[in-house]
Amino acid sequence: MSAVSLHGHHDGQQPIPRTQDGVAAALPPAQRMEFYREMGEADDQAIGGVLRRWWLRAELYRDPEDDRIHAAVQAGTAPGTSASAVLRRLEAR
Repeated sequence: MSAVSLHGHHDGQQPIPRTQDGVAAALPPAQRMEFYREMGEADDQAIGGVLRRWWLRAELYRDPEDDRIHAAVQAGTAPGTSASAVLRRLEAR
C-alpha cells in the first residue's frame, strides 16, 4: 500500500502556487497571454474563478500524460467530473 503525500504531488513535484505569478510561470507561452487577458478583464467577483480555472489547466499541462488526457477530455471519454462542473459546484456553496 502506498501513502499519499501531504505536500506535493505523487510524482514528487511541488504543486503550482495558486498565485497569478505561479500560474503564469507554469503555463506554455501561448496560453500565458490568454491567462493574462482573462485575469485583466475579470472583476473582483470573477477573478478567483479565473485563477482557479487556469491553475487547473497549468497542472494538466505539466502532466506527462497530458496529451492522452487532453484527447480524452476533448472526446468526452475522460472519467470523472469536468473541471467546469466542479468549479460551478464549488462556487454555488
